[in-house]
Amino acid sequence: RYSECDVQGIVFNAHYLAYFDVSMTELWRAAFGGYQAMLDKGVDMVLAEVQLRYMSPARFDDELKMGVSVTRLGTTSVITRHHAWRGLELLVEGTLRHVFVDLETLQKTPIPAWATDGLAPWVVEQEPD
Repeated sequence: RYSECDVQGIVFNAHYLAYFDVSMTELWRAAFGGYQAMLDKGVDMVLAEVQLRYMSPARFDDELKMGVSVTRLGTTSVITRHHAWRGLELLVEGTLRHVFVDLETLQKTPIPAWATDGLAPWVVEQEPD
């Protein structure tokens, strides 16, 4: 979208985090029926770490395809790998680490079994501890 581009007509780098956040929302919808379903069970997640790598710029009106997979299900956190493509060209890749927290206290909490089970189909590899 035009509003996401800088003066050079290139997608501003920070927008990729918003795109990857949409990917997380869709992952949660597929795994649990939606983000609210997780909240209804008394847990939430917070972003703890981000790493992005830019290979090539996207420009206004490019059609992008996003991909997300789970690369690690830890005791209290989940690591996801994100990709943004234009056609077959990889533009941006990123890794996000989210920590599960108790909804009321916002204190770190173990990932519930139902969450681990729900995310299991999207685990493509387990990163070593």
